[in-house]
Amino acid sequence: MTDQCNFRCAYCMPKELYGPDYSFLGKNEILTNSEILTLVRSFTELGVEKIRLTGGEPLLRKDLVSLVSHLSQIKAVKDLSLTTNATLLPRFAKPLKKAGLSRVNISLDSLGDEAFKEMNGGRGSVQAVLGGIDAAIEAGLNLKVNMVVKKGANDSEILPMVRYFRKRSVTLRFIEYMDVGNTNQWKLDEVVSAKEILDAIRSEFEFYLLDPNYRGEVANRYQFKDIPVEFGIINSITKPFCSNCNRARLSADGQFYTCLFATKGHDLK
Repeated sequence: MTDQCNFRCAYCMPKELYGPDYSFLGKNEILTNSEILTLVRSFTELGVEKIRLTGGEPLLRKDLVSLVSHLSQIKAVKDLSLTTNATLLPRFAKPLKKAGLSRVNISLDSLGDEAFKEMNGGRGSVQAVLGGIDAAIEAGLNLKVNMVVKKGANDSEILPMVRYFRKRSVTLRFIEYMDVGNTNQWKLDEVVSAKEILDAIRSEFEFYLLDPNYRGEVANRYQFKDIPVEFGIINSITKPFCSNCNRARLSADGQFYTCLFATKGHDLK
């Protein structure tokens, strides 16, 4: 939806690269709602059924609610979701739900302010994100919370996050730390593996592995034995799922990428 964001997360838009002098896309370079709708209709004719709106931070796009309304009216779109840092959801959750949004994925890497600010470049607050989560629940949106785990930064927050969202019956998904877009020079020794995450959770809770919902599902899903609450792990580094990948990405300026790590795409604009 946009290349801009109000956070500077280390794995996505590190502040060292996206500083005050960084040149973001001009308004005339970004796909219009009309162009996006044309492309989505073309994609659905080729079999696409799931659309996820991302950024940057998609809620910074001024005409997003209108776009969601039009996308939700395309009958072939069976799942319409949004990935957000949630800080603007108190303003937009209800309008988005009314416009036809199905669900939201909310990024939150820690419940502790210090680790939170280290992960997101010192912007925003935990309470602002939690307020967005409350707004999403109140609006009736289905939601998952995504936690990127980086060794030495927020790996001590695994169990506090599990305890908190388990109690709220919210699905929590852990993501192995990776460089989104191949620009951030991450190192393997910063990765907390899926096994390490599972071992940490197993030290306090019992759970079992669930069968995939569909071919190409990126998260391994687990359910606690004592309550019907799930959590998941996206282990794209230690166990890549490339052979079953069925996803593609369209950038804000119309570049079509067939891989999250791609550096070159196809200019559909």
